[in-house]
Order: sequence, then C-alpha cells, then structure tokens
Amino acid sequence: MKMNFELLRLKNDLDKNIPIDMTYSFPREMLDMTDLLELNNVKIIGDLHKNALDDIILNVEVSGIMILPSAITLKPVNYPFNINIDGNIEELMEEIDENSKKVENTIDILPIIWENILMEIPMRVVESDADISTLKGDGWRVITENTKNEGNSGLAKLKDLL
Repeated sequence: MKMNFELLRLKNDLDKNIPIDMTYSFPREMLDMTDLLELNNVKIIGDLHKNALDDIILNVEVSGIMILPSAITLKPVNYPFNINIDGNIEELMEEIDENSKKVENTIDILPIIWENILMEIPMRVVESDADISTLKGDGWRVITENTKNEGNSGLAKLKDLL
C-alpha cells in the first residue's frame, strides 16, 4: 500500500497545505526483514506545505506501538514510539535513497515514514515483568543485584589461603 498525495494544487498555490491524518497498519511482508513482530495502528498526523523557497515540506508526527521480541524470553513486548519528521521532501527522499527521483505531481510518503520507524527500533527490549533470576544453564547463571553480593564459593576458598 502507498501513501500517495497529489501535489499539483499545492505547487500551483491553490492550496496552502495538504493535511495528513491517517492510521496505518504495516503488512507482514514489510516486517519480515526486521525484528518487528507487529506494527499496527500507527497514527500519522501533520501536513505537506510549501515554504518561501517553493520547496515542499513534510511535517508529520508518527506515533504507535511496536511489538518486538524480548531479548531474554522472546515473548512479545510493546514498545511505544513517537517520531517527528520535518523536512524538505526531496531531501528526505534522497536520504533514504528512494531512487533519487525528483518529486513531480504526486508523492508517496510511506518510504519516508518506514525509514524513520526503522531507525527507532531499539537494539533490544526486555519485558518489565521478566523473572531473570531463574535463568541458568550448565555452568552459568544470571547475576542480579541481589545475588551479586553472595560471592563466588570457588574464590572464597582462595581467600582462606591468604
């Protein structure tokens, strides 16, 4: 799906701005190459307008909730985000290298929105109620603030030698 907007009326000074107020759910195909599990009901509010230099400016606020896997348990974690995008449409398109084409009579802002959302994905998220104290394996265990002061029994024997 695209987010196409007709720019002819704006370029010919028939309209002062083009309002943008939409909710978008990203399809599974777009999420496949990312860590995102879901990205639904993303709210996009703002406008397209022309500045004093006759450049088309995109000014939008993008907000929603990303659903990402927990770095510890892989359970889905809600991660709220809020992005402000404000810039010359041609420069924004060049930044994401969207075929470096000149903006003519219509513009699809979806690639700009998508690229900015991708930059907001955190390296890792952990669910707030994850019980990591029970995580352990063969020769290892998770050390928390509570267990850090318990000491290492193997090193305690060396201390007795001194």
